[in-house]
Amino acid sequence: MAQMKYFYELTISSSPHAHSSVTTQTIMRDVLIALTPALIGSIYFFGFRALLVTLVSAAACVFFEWGYCRLMKKPVMVYDLSAVVTGVLLAFVCPVTIPYWTIILGDLFAIVLVKQLFGGLGQNFVNPALAGRAFMFSWPVLMNTWVKVGYENAAGLLSSADAVTAATPMAAMHQGVMPEAGVMDLLLGSVGGSLGETSALLLLIGFAYLLYRQVITARIPLAFIGTVAVLTFLFPQGNPRIDWMLCQVLGGGLMLGAVFMATDYVTSPVTKLGQIVFGVGCGVITVLIRYFGGYSEGVSYAILVMNACVVLLDKLGRPVKFGAPKKEAAKK
Repeated sequence: MAQMKYFYELTISSSPHAHSSVTTQTIMRDVLIALTPALIGSIYFFGFRALLVTLVSAAACVFFEWGYCRLMKKPVMVYDLSAVVTGVLLAFVCPVTIPYWTIILGDLFAIVLVKQLFGGLGQNFVNPALAGRAFMFSWPVLMNTWVKVGYENAAGLLSSADAVTAATPMAAMHQGVMPEAGVMDLLLGSVGGSLGETSALLLLIGFAYLLYRQVITARIPLAFIGTVAVLTFLFPQGNPRIDWMLCQVLGGGLMLGAVFMATDYVTSPVTKLGQIVFGVGCGVITVLIRYFGGYSEGVSYAILVMNACVVLLDKLGRPVKFGAPKKEAAKK
């Protein structure tokens, strides 16, 4: 009998082999949905200039990403919405009075220098929006002009010259005194500050949505916010200490940074222990800057510093390779 031979064609592809409906676009879409309550709140608190600043920033980020990819003959991926998220977040950490040319320069820095020059999405080692904000402090007066809440005090769509300015609660606490605004004002957002960070309640609604959609986990935000709460409760600069702690937690950019920026997939650790240490580190640096720095807010710089430590932090809690020798497993 003739020997029969069977030939099979085996196609081998790289991992992962699991199929999922989750894409970069769906993740970024969920982030934008989670940011929507805070955007609506900013329009209510500061007028329609808040919406226009946000739209200009998002459009500029998309344009710069599209232009860079076309110039460098790279695939244009603006439809993944990552540039839109960067633009919205950068607008959220700026005062509503920021001139349009300033935020456009910040968008250019964030997209081209921080994101694209390092290889594009997934290759940047710091958060682009926060890096853009740090660059924009080249104009400190423009970045520290805060408007009182209310349409009667709002900045105009084209000019902010008529806006009624006021100090923020963080500026008062930086001087070691309790802010005039109460805890409920900080929770609801009827205080001065950056256009997307004033209402802790609206940001917490976005946080709940991201948890429900399983876009993020609670480890980094809870470690970040919890560390700030513990340190400011143990070492208050104002009385009563519980009110001081609540004002530190609800005021400034802590909620926005902890929920939407410290949890960035690219610039945060992937291991569980690394994420906890990352959040604790952000909290410690934030309190140190708020208490001893020359600037009243420390969230953005705390996150940027910890972004630079992610490679090291990812070695914490790293699982042992399957089948590794016992000696290697013991070292881990």
